[in-house]
Amino acid sequence: MTVTGVIQRKGFGTGTWAIDAEDGKTYELHKPPKDLQKAGLKVKVDGEIRDDVMSFAMVGQILEVKTFELL
Repeated sequence: MTVTGVIQRKGFGTGTWAIDAEDGKTYELHKPPKDLQKAGLKVKVDGEIRDDVMSFAMVGQILEVKTFELL
């Protein structure tokens, strides 16, 4: 799937990296590359929803990044 949106730091404690998508949904990023770990970046991410991974953050579905493009 392809998601376009803005990278944000979400959650409590150590937090997690997420993308606030243009469609209004939020996706938690699973092990995001260092280049995506900066709040405010506008990006297009190609990835896969991971139903087999759990998270304490609970900010949205977990998205494993395959490729990304800075916009």
